Amino acid sequence: MSTISRAQGRSKRHARLRKKVIGVAQRPRLQIHRTLHHIYAFVVDDGRGHTLLAASTREKDVALGLASCTNIEAAKRVGAVIGRKATAAGLKAVVFDTSGLQYHGRVAALAEAAREAGLEF
Repeated sequence: MSTISRAQGRSKRHARLRKKVIGVAQRPRLQIHRTLHHIYAFVVDDGRGHTLLAASTREKDVALGLASCTNIEAAKRVGAVIGRKATAAGLKAVVFDTSGLQYHGRVAALAEAAREAGLEF
């Protein structure tokens, strides 16, 4: 019997998800990445293979005043920043890529904050 690790399971889910979720110029992909210390959000045009925008808790202005860069409050701030950057760049709609993670906690908080900032997905 073969068992897979948590990381391998997430990787398999992400590969399965990426078969359907494809970002194009009119509707790029909003991908998140979560680590133990930070949370990242990227807006990617898969047609050209370019990252259009990015935001993370590693940016000084985002992390300023946060007690922790790994909690839900930090995820909300990253979501708001990526939403503002996207609407300023003229993007209204994106497709959301959870990177194989559950839509829960920090992932959901980032998504809701991006929606409140004007992104549609």
